[in-house]
Amino acid sequence: MARSKIVVLDFGSQYAHLIAKRFRMLGYYSEIALPSAPLETFTDTKGIVFSGGPSSVYDDKVPEFNQKILELDIPILGLCYGHYIVQTGYNGKVKKADVGEFGFAQLKLNPDVTSPLFKGIEPVQQVWMSHQDGVYQLGDGFETVGSTKDCQFAATQNLEKKRFSLQFHCEVKDTPCGNQIFQNFADYCGMEKNWDQDTVLQTIIENIKKEAEGKKVLLFLSGGVDSTITFALLNKALGQERVLGLHIDNGFMRKNESHNVADAYRKFGFTNFIVEDASESFLKAISGLTDPQKKRMAVGENFITVRNEVVAKQNLDESEWMLAQGTLYPDIIESGGTKNSNTIKTHHNRVQGIQDLIAKGLIIEPVKDLYKDEVRAVGKKLGLPDELVMRHPFPGPGLSINVLCFEKKNWTEKDSSELAAAQTELDSVTLDMFCEKCTASLKRSVLPVRSVGVQGDFRTYRFPAVLQFKATGNGFYHFPEKREKIEACSSAITNAAKYINRTCIKLYQNPSVTDDMLQLQNAWCDKRRLDRLREVDNIVLTHLHQNGWDNQIFQHLTIDLPYASSSEHASFVLRPVCSEDVMTARFAMLPGDLMEKIVKDIAALPFVDALYFDATNKPPATFGWE
Repeated sequence: MARSKIVVLDFGSQYAHLIAKRFRMLGYYSEIALPSAPLETFTDTKGIVFSGGPSSVYDDKVPEFNQKILELDIPILGLCYGHYIVQTGYNGKVKKADVGEFGFAQLKLNPDVTSPLFKGIEPVQQVWMSHQDGVYQLGDGFETVGSTKDCQFAATQNLEKKRFSLQFHCEVKDTPCGNQIFQNFADYCGMEKNWDQDTVLQTIIENIKKEAEGKKVLLFLSGGVDSTITFALLNKALGQERVLGLHIDNGFMRKNESHNVADAYRKFGFTNFIVEDASESFLKAISGLTDPQKKRMAVGENFITVRNEVVAKQNLDESEWMLAQGTLYPDIIESGGTKNSNTIKTHHNRVQGIQDLIAKGLIIEPVKDLYKDEVRAVGKKLGLPDELVMRHPFPGPGLSINVLCFEKKNWTEKDSSELAAAQTELDSVTLDMFCEKCTASLKRSVLPVRSVGVQGDFRTYRFPAVLQFKATGNGFYHFPEKREKIEACSSAITNAAKYINRTCIKLYQNPSVTDDMLQLQNAWCDKRRLDRLREVDNIVLTHLHQNGWDNQIFQHLTIDLPYASSSEHASFVLRPVCSEDVMTARFAMLPGDLMEKIVKDIAALPFVDALYFDATNKPPATFGWE
């Protein structure tokens, strides 16, 4: 039976599938297609959305686009890069903007223009921007619906052609009116509701039965939300006798994590799983590696090695077994898994060994088209308790990707030059959002470590800025109380600086350690560093749990930096984030008294030289630092 749909053209955006998900959550069936798709793709299509993307429309290499799509008598909504495609398709002009926008902006609607896209929406709205280009001449027949301080043509329309284009991302939660915009677009397209969670669950179950027909399934069971709910789905679809969960203790788990995971599974009634201690194997696999991508790939490939060893040990007939993974769609697109997307990081579920198995049809990934909040909704429908469904995400590589590594011989003149340039940039940014006392005591510096970020749909590997406010005694520093001021400061820095993609606030520095004593140390991911990180991380997670905050944030990561007074010491970064869809996030602002307890307990550890708080949203920063 034909189903009416909204088609999202994927120009390589980190958010392309999030757009489709938003329409599905509103109750409208949506599909993803390539921008080069033939016109027959749009049979039964009521509306088309052009996604963002990492390219510039004036680049030599851009995603192939079927220009005839613009001739269809179907409403079209362009977002970010899609905004440019719509405008240039009707003789508009695009160039690099004088000022890029990353993060929050205020959209002001034009009082002289009525737009069906903004029906029921207040004239001033918070929107989420992530762009370095901009439209400087509107396409033929278009009018300005809304603007921001730095973007004159932030929202446009041509009602005669049924065309709309927006510079901002209304698919992310940080554009609060985004769902209303999509609802208005669906109404304008004449869509009727035809999608719900029951349909999603039933589709997944049917797909599992079809893909695993005649096979048994072995699942990598990390204990995190994704693999746990995948495990429950497989059990429901196939029965426990055809499913085996394999929890591998890779040595990168949180404190007592493997023991707690096994207990939680048994408590719920899962009996078809085994635990394999492979910590020595994984530590050996990443020994001596400092490059984050190589570490991820080594971990991913070693999962295959351990899987093969377990299959042999359990005397499993490989011809009867498939491998299952709890891969989500963000894992795929951040690995450059769609035709036009840019690699942000190599996910362990997309290393070459896994790709080879996928090519052979030996991998099953039941939730690969879903996002974290959708997966949690499925878990609750299956009756799983919050203890399993609402756990903080914990990726397969675990703490290994929270231990930043460094070897002095790899530091180059280019690194020194860019670090100096980052400091110059930071010094030039106007930061006048704090009170007079905070501003007077404010010191700025740049950490000499690089971390991964995502800006304009591209992966960046840049330096973190550090803000230091007045000392409060015994090595502790003041932390501003107002989130909006910290957020404004963080955005001001990352928007203006080419070599900076994070903003951190110093919380503590050991009084016996001077600034010039803090240096990059040769450091690799080994058991000693992992054990230290586990202790720091456990302090944070324990306090969050005791104060009811583990359910108020999406995830907390503790980052171990190879930046200290000696190789026996380390500095750490606290990274609590709030998110629904993983594609965007805001740093979590913890209560002052809770922050104080956490910082004091960490400072009491003998190996801690300094402690920082990562006050950066996503974008421009990713959740983790590797």
